[in-house]
Amino acid sequence: MHSAVSQLLARPVTEKTVERFILGNRFPLVETGFVTFAWVGHADCVSLLRWILGGVDRLEFSRIPDTPLWLLRVAVENNGRFEYKLGVLVNGDEQWINDPLNNARAGDPFGENSVCKTFGYKRPAWTREQGAPEGDIQPLVVHSDVFEESRDESVYLPAGYDETKQYPLVIIHDGVDFVTYAHLKVSLDNLIATAAIPPLVAALVQTRDRMGEYSRGRRHARYLVSDLLPALEERYSLSARVEDRILLGASLGAVASLATVFRYPGVFGGVLLHSGSFILDERKLSGRPHPVFRRVARLVKAFKRAPNMPEFRAFVSTGELEGLASENEALAKLLDDNGIRVCFKSAWDGHHWHNWRNQLRDGLVWVLKR
Repeated sequence: MHSAVSQLLARPVTEKTVERFILGNRFPLVETGFVTFAWVGHADCVSLLRWILGGVDRLEFSRIPDTPLWLLRVAVENNGRFEYKLGVLVNGDEQWINDPLNNARAGDPFGENSVCKTFGYKRPAWTREQGAPEGDIQPLVVHSDVFEESRDESVYLPAGYDETKQYPLVIIHDGVDFVTYAHLKVSLDNLIATAAIPPLVAALVQTRDRMGEYSRGRRHARYLVSDLLPALEERYSLSARVEDRILLGASLGAVASLATVFRYPGVFGGVLLHSGSFILDERKLSGRPHPVFRRVARLVKAFKRAPNMPEFRAFVSTGELEGLASENEALAKLLDDNGIRVCFKSAWDGHHWHNWRNQLRDGLVWVLKR
């Protein structure tokens, strides 16, 4: 039990001691292997809601008798993090809210969640502003024959971009979301400034139909190779070396990245696959009724049957709290068994943008390795 809770419960708990307990501590209370959450108010039930293992994990708080204080102590892994909300039930109506006692937040396209950082966790310094020379993000209109439309994409150029030099290219699926939710720009600025990675050009691809376009794959892959890549080569000074052409994606973006490498061997020399929505064991389709997962399972089956795998480097990462964590590890092994140079990393985290942010440096260093 955390020492602050022990001190609170060592004597009769009153409104005054609850007030001192709340004002005198930062929540959640963190100790080795455990965190303790608190909530103050009148309710029928208070629950901790975590998006782990492919669903919503619900853990109920206990109320300290005759007080409005609710507590929950949870066993965790050190050096990790997870995102959560509180479910507060009053008169049969449950509201999902962010934790009012915890200012740590993480955003995604659906809103914000509270963040629990377990003992020893530290946000990587290279994801914070450090005064590095700033790169520039500029718009790029791509006239697509594949989709018969013009697409508005964005391109990151490193500080000091020089047209007389040739730069590696990284195509990032959901790139604008990576900038918004995963500190992509400041991370690239810092990693380039410290020479962790070479100066590079990053194409930030964004689609209006990621569920359909990424999982079906064929048309999207053709767009990347036949429309986007020529537009980038025409406007920017890019290396022609295959090993300097990289694809990056998270979740379904990882699926789209791997599918493109297989459909167009010899075009890209590396992939970063964060928390890919891969299904290698078709028994895991049960409980996932959305047709996107069946399409992905068919893609993976085709990969497994491929007589010859293209040559590339692969960085595969996952969060250990994800429903498909074991599938990502199995994918890394499948690629390794077939001669692909693979680096696999996992973290005690979930299917979240900050998990993918934290894996960015290791992934880029691996795939751009000379």
